[in-house]
Amino acid sequence: MDRGIPSSANEDIELYMRTYYSLLRSSGEIQIKSLIETHTQMDSSLHLHARTEQPDLAAFVYATLRLPDCIKQVRRVILGQSDEVFDKAGYPEIETWQAVSAAGRRRKMFFDGKETLAAYIASASDIDDLIPILTAYEIEWNKLRDLLVRAGSLAHWRADASLDRAAREELARVLRLDAADLETLENIWGGNLIANLQTISATTKEFVLRLLAGSLLDYRKATRHWWNNIARGAASALEGRPVYFVSSNTHSLANVISGFARARERDLIQYIQDARHTNLLREYEAIQAEAVKSSKENFLYYVLKKYIADPENASAAEAKKRAEQATGLTHFSSERYLDVDAQIVELNRLVPERLDSRLPRERLERLRASRAIIFNVDYPLGLAAYQILSEVVRNVEQVKGVYSLGKSATLNGRIGDVIIPDVVYDEHSQNTFLFNNCFCARDVEPYLVYGSVLDNQKAITVKGTFLQNEKFMALFYREGYTDIEMEAGPYLSAIYEMIFPKRFPRNEIVRLYQSDFDFGFLHYASDTPNSKGKNLGAVHQSYYGMDPTYATTLAIVERILRREMA
Repeated sequence: MDRGIPSSANEDIELYMRTYYSLLRSSGEIQIKSLIETHTQMDSSLHLHARTEQPDLAAFVYATLRLPDCIKQVRRVILGQSDEVFDKAGYPEIETWQAVSAAGRRRKMFFDGKETLAAYIASASDIDDLIPILTAYEIEWNKLRDLLVRAGSLAHWRADASLDRAAREELARVLRLDAADLETLENIWGGNLIANLQTISATTKEFVLRLLAGSLLDYRKATRHWWNNIARGAASALEGRPVYFVSSNTHSLANVISGFARARERDLIQYIQDARHTNLLREYEAIQAEAVKSSKENFLYYVLKKYIADPENASAAEAKKRAEQATGLTHFSSERYLDVDAQIVELNRLVPERLDSRLPRERLERLRASRAIIFNVDYPLGLAAYQILSEVVRNVEQVKGVYSLGKSATLNGRIGDVIIPDVVYDEHSQNTFLFNNCFCARDVEPYLVYGSVLDNQKAITVKGTFLQNEKFMALFYREGYTDIEMEAGPYLSAIYEMIFPKRFPRNEIVRLYQSDFDFGFLHYASDTPNSKGKNLGAVHQSYYGMDPTYATTLAIVERILRREMA
């Protein structure tokens, strides 16, 4: 195995990272515009048109979805790991600021209502994620502004104007966008399209950034605070009990265990009828008539999310929480520090008849004697995965399994496919991990309707979504690396320390074939970088994105149930 291959094509990416880390050593503010040259030089696969005057709408939308809506007013971004860090830097009342969030990225953020955004960071991966996003956003904002200013801006348009065909054509011409790109902007901004473009035309975007602290100790302290918050509420459930650690999300596991969506089927269908979701109604009727392959339960889980989010159904959220608690699931929200919620599922309290009907039913009565729990975390970003798993295993009696479910980009599959690696190259440690993934294709195939399951694959754990380019990925692909994601490497580093009596190594081939616990990784493809400029900023998975999410969730739950019943 030629271990030099994965890192031989990233000189421009490394230069970009060295540049911003050297600038962040300053105790003062740095200007994002000082990073634009090295950002554009790396030719990121998520920012293909960074160097040109042509707006790169895919990059702009990708960045927009991962920043809070207030970013249009923000000039200053401050990064810190904890309340103590912000206090020492002269920001003692961050928690009194407006809490804000982004549609496509979980991160604790607070806005002062003027021009400052405070973001809590859990690891260096947050820096590698946030800085390229801010840089791409600034580049594309200013491109759009230049075009609007040349055209005389949009001052003569009403902010709430509805666009007819002629207006759309004029706007697309001014912004140098095709009809599909303009429609994408309308989808994410809705009725604020003209108002937001007027804001862009009025102001040049010039972010300044300040990192308040960046030591490894600060990150560890933040993780310890996160754990202490959970342990206070879960002490009795955790004490002395074996744990199956799961990294997934906080909705799919709860849905397949609680049975709440199936119990509310009549209400959910009435909701889509009343709300006139005609496409969803047609899909439900086709499922009922067995005219399509879709799972009814997946469909109900999708509608449930919309139903709960509707303010008119405020009581449903509390009813859902009670249904989950009745089946042994308790949710723990993170406060500050890491934006990673957690759930504990007591296996001896599961109610067999409420489980997703696709799960096995035989011998479930054996679970009554189980003392094991599932400890599920809302999957963290990058290096935070190492910190969280390391913190959990230090504080529980026994770990019986470690399972990770997450998104990835695929170089040889399609959106919706499931990828199962048994080789992972980790950019953080430069280790190549070889291991027996406890999952294989036959574990997922019974649950997957629309995609394919690709096992025996090779994955690469990257430092950031923007920190890849075509040359870099071409070298991966020639060496058989087809699965690009962000968590497997850090989790494997923590697993190494669960097996061996020393810290994980660096720049080695690491074999993890023997352990006294189970572990495996399932990734579902949400991006295809080889499709030029097409990413989740440009293509939305919609309802069919539920298929791989629940196929992988069911595979994990089935494995835990079978192991515990055995």
